[in-house]
Amino acid sequence: MQDFQLYEQILGDIRPWQVKEVALRREAGEVMVRLECKEQVWACPECHQRMHVHGWEERRWRHLDSCQFKTVLVATAPRVSCAEHGTQTVQVPWAEKYGRFTKLFERLAIDVMRECSVKAACEILRMSWDEADGIKARAVRRGLERKPVRVNKDLCVDEKSAARGHEYLTVVARVDGDGTTVDYVGQGRKQESLDGYWKQLSPEQLEGIEAVAMDMWEPYVLSTTAHVPDGAKKIVHDPFHMMKHMNDAVNDVRKAEHRALRAEGDDRLEGTRWLWLYGAENIPESQQPAFERLKFSHLRTARAWALKETLRNLWLYKSEAWATKHFERWYSWAIRSRLEPVKKVARMLKSRLANILTYCKSRLTNGPIEGLNNKIQGLIKKAYGYRNKERFITDIHFHCGGLDLYPAQ
Repeated sequence: MQDFQLYEQILGDIRPWQVKEVALRREAGEVMVRLECKEQVWACPECHQRMHVHGWEERRWRHLDSCQFKTVLVATAPRVSCAEHGTQTVQVPWAEKYGRFTKLFERLAIDVMRECSVKAACEILRMSWDEADGIKARAVRRGLERKPVRVNKDLCVDEKSAARGHEYLTVVARVDGDGTTVDYVGQGRKQESLDGYWKQLSPEQLEGIEAVAMDMWEPYVLSTTAHVPDGAKKIVHDPFHMMKHMNDAVNDVRKAEHRALRAEGDDRLEGTRWLWLYGAENIPESQQPAFERLKFSHLRTARAWALKETLRNLWLYKSEAWATKHFERWYSWAIRSRLEPVKKVARMLKSRLANILTYCKSRLTNGPIEGLNNKIQGLIKKAYGYRNKERFITDIHFHCGGLDLYPAQ
């Protein structure tokens, strides 16, 4: 078998093109495969009307390596003149329109960039950073265009720090049987940042939303209630964020009490910060005897910790009625506790109680999107930060969007 016949087999069905010449350019470290086509009548790439050749243009495409040499396809592609779409170069079967890489090479590049940084991919595939970035951008654009229209019942909304200086992105993730994937990324964390997501959904998609998990960030609440039918009843405030406020209150009580006790020469609370933040079931075994003595003492911190542990039981209820009764009893205790940080949290939770109790029905939390945030943070570390937000958004869709990124065969 001659070399040009071998490359015809490697390239697959590229009719009406055929291999005319194969040349090894050792100095350049590449194999050049020249293709030709003797067709005289072509179709416009846009409207597919038959057009005669207006001219010819020589183009090059990077293909998969051959025997450790870069493989470059060279062809003189015809240009056709269309009355509606003007003069255009016809699309060749081995590459996408305007592409400088074959479809097979782009598939390989996408797989490599999914596993390592762009810099490492450039070294492995011997291409420039701009070329790799272009492949990634085209892949995301292609994936977003192919994205199927679906009704997402459960959504999570959270912000992600994009850079220093309080610059954020708004991330919306869908949660379904296939896992958790990023459905939307908007710039900033204002109301309009989330408005952009709701506005791109159809009335049927908005109606099909059953639960939206988020923290108590007011712009997200206002955006959801403004666009989602019965949105005020579908917002689920994440239990993790509720308990974070309560943990902060316990720590504030501990710090104030520790200062007061130390002034009297009492160091009982010295080095106990993390103990009060543990759940009762997670106290380290080595610390349990000492902690038992502390939690049954008359310390204000012990009382705050007991309030925190009792609040945790709220999210065990599946009945909204029973959860309401539990909260009312807890709230009465918290308000009479004479612990100002705890009272402040209690009032805040009471003002948001309706959207806290929606958890009883949906059982949806922001846990899935927190997992995605960890993955996004890994992208930041891998890239050593992003100076360009658009590239950051592209990377999030590329790695976390669950998109079909490959060129069509």
